[in-house]
Amino acid sequence: MTTKTIRKKLISYIADADDKKIKGLYMLVEDDISRQQQFQLSDSEVKLLEEERRKHITGKSKSYTWTEAKTIIRSKAKQ
Repeated sequence: MTTKTIRKKLISYIADADDKKIKGLYMLVEDDISRQQQFQLSDSEVKLLEEERRKHITGKSKSYTWTEAKTIIRSKAKQ
């Protein structure tokens, strides 16, 4: 079953479910909802990320693999 199909079925289910079931479902995802609402970038942060991404894509900034990044971070942590 595709994610799109699952979403449609959940939306339909939630629309008709009783209050007790709705509250139970909400409790399952409450932490995720709270985290999503807390993490919001400002317009200036979004612009900065877009600019850095553009530099990365055009090759105008230095990029590292995950392995290289871990090595650099671990070497700095030892200092």
